[in-house]
Amino acid sequence: MEYEISLAILAANAVILALSLNLITGYCGQISLGHEAFYGMGAYGAALLTTSGLPFFLALPLGGVLAGILGVIVGLASLRVRDDFLAITTMGVNFLFIGIVRQQDWLGGEMGIFGIPDPGLGRLGFLALVVALAVAVILLSLYVKRSWMGFAFDAIADDEDTSRMVGTDVARYKLAAFAMGTAIAGVAGGIYAHEIKYIGPDSFGFTESITVLAIVVIGGIGSVPGVVVAALVLTLLPQWLQFIAEFKLLFYGGLLFLAMRFSPDGLAGLVKRLLGRGRHDKRQILAKEGRT
Repeated sequence: MEYEISLAILAANAVILALSLNLITGYCGQISLGHEAFYGMGAYGAALLTTSGLPFFLALPLGGVLAGILGVIVGLASLRVRDDFLAITTMGVNFLFIGIVRQQDWLGGEMGIFGIPDPGLGRLGFLALVVALAVAVILLSLYVKRSWMGFAFDAIADDEDTSRMVGTDVARYKLAAFAMGTAIAGVAGGIYAHEIKYIGPDSFGFTESITVLAIVVIGGIGSVPGVVVAALVLTLLPQWLQFIAEFKLLFYGGLLFLAMRFSPDGLAGLVKRLLGRGRHDKRQILAKEGRT
């Protein structure tokens, strides 16, 4: 039972993390290859606070705030760079974060931070909290997508220059996307730290950033249901099938290749096309029956 609860917590947390990147990359079109830096900032921030005696319920949101502040700083850089240059900038943030963590003894250095306190909610209580947060992030994502902010994000993602010419405050919306996405990633990092009870530099490397981006792409960039399904499947499947776990990166890479080759809009786009084809076939059948 303990294993199943841990797996459920990690899967729900993967949903939170993937949706946090989806707000930045999927909604606003800002390519981020260093999302684990914000995840790690939240994890280290929350872990340091709870090991210093601060209650978990205060440390968790504060870790998110720290990650959000870093996100705004990176967002300010995004106002001057875009596309490939933004991707390289965010990648550099990830490497910079790992380098700083490795060199600072008060952050645990190479050894990391051990003995992170238990949240004190019990296993089922902690699971309920993480699931509730995942549901809240799903609802927030759906709300943003249908709001004026979501329309502005879509416009910026489609054509940033045209959006600016018609009066959209591109800088404000870009910063809002980075602030929201990175703060949510920081909360996910705090959850991860208090679930695993240990964090180190290798937990938040560039490979992990690519893994999160792969989940968003495979699920369907900008699609909330697609990203949720991809996060759950790609988190649980390697745990259930050992041969996938041994070749996890190869498996993810293969799925990415298949997605980009046959369904660039991911699982969400594939499902829409299948449903649309099914409705089209049904209309053809009804039309034929009507003629006869």
